[in-house]
Amino acid sequence: MATPSLTKHTLDGVLGPIFVDVRTSDRSAARPAVVIVHGFKGFKDWGMFPPLAERIARAGLSAVSFNLSGSGVDDRGEFAWPERFGHNTFSAEVEDIRRLIAALADGRLGMAPVERLGLIGHSRGGAMAILTARRDPRVQALVTWSSISSVNRWPGQAAEWRRKGHLEIVNARTGQVLPLYTDVLDDVERNGFELDVQGAARSLTIPWLLLHGVADPSVSVEEARALSASSPAGAERRVILLEGANHTFGAVHPFAGTTPDLAMVFDETVKWMGRHL
Repeated sequence: MATPSLTKHTLDGVLGPIFVDVRTSDRSAARPAVVIVHGFKGFKDWGMFPPLAERIARAGLSAVSFNLSGSGVDDRGEFAWPERFGHNTFSAEVEDIRRLIAALADGRLGMAPVERLGLIGHSRGGAMAILTARRDPRVQALVTWSSISSVNRWPGQAAEWRRKGHLEIVNARTGQVLPLYTDVLDDVERNGFELDVQGAARSLTIPWLLLHGVADPSVSVEEARALSASSPAGAERRVILLEGANHTFGAVHPFAGTTPDLAMVFDETVKWMGRHL
């Protein structure tokens, strides 16, 4: 199989540019694509995502990773636009993913139009992948890593948050203090049905693999159990819970190599997408 090549693209997102990396070994033939959705404070070049994309592309699929327009992160991996981060919403993220899928379907990302695709989402990105899969029939397979099961992430903080006008979010990697305005609160209040992650899970019949670390300190393993319990009759759904694994399965940024947990997650993810796409 030919060695994958990397091309970079930019799309118009809800809050700014969407920076896209496409890895594939054949740009002229139609082939399935796998879109990787990062989570809160994440970005396409964080730790494990580039080696994951390379692995997917070497397996014969096209791998597409990107920075959500509300991530605030530029193409170098720097938090260059804290205001975009501050005004980001769940609905904006779903719309960004849908715009990316439309560009793939139209052949606007440097390769033949994509007819079949899968989504991989990590953490908050897992929930966004679930919500997107409910609305877009072009999504044929789903894998979620350490996914949240609800968009209500800040219990008991809304009143003080609205009084102050923002929350202060510390980026542990850089030390930056990022504002998070009340746009996301408004979004959850106005769009409760569209953002009901477990409701979306109950409607999904596409093949879905859920991976979660039992020792995840950021997103409880109980959220994986809640999502898996929402399976409709006849749906192909598999859950793998990794004892002792944390939120990123041992991966760090900058990437320091593959851990045993991450190796298993990579293997199972690639096999799932290869089987169902």
